[in-house]
Amino acid sequence: MFELGFAPETVEHLVAIERKHHRLIQKTLDEQLLYAPDQETRNRKPVEQPAPFGATWELRFGPGNCFRVFYEVDNNERVVWILAIGIKVRDRLLIGGEEFNP
Repeated sequence: MFELGFAPETVEHLVAIERKHHRLIQKTLDEQLLYAPDQETRNRKPVEQPAPFGATWELRFGPGNCFRVFYEVDNNERVVWILAIGIKVRDRLLIGGEEFNP
């Protein structure tokens, strides 16, 4: 089992997302990333570089797969570091309310 660690910026990222979605985000992180976070699935994939905040993995979920969580896995320490949480609106990725362009 892995632990979840959060970069300080993720607090600001969550503030930009409607509060009604916070429980879904927390539940999904617990379900998807506590066990085998580096196993590729349909909605969990390695990220092509450059990626937001230097992340190596991306998790997609929510209504229409609109949420994006960018993270990296430390297998030695058994920690999943959440580096960014955003929302995809059409072809735009918003992280902390600002558009992210790689």
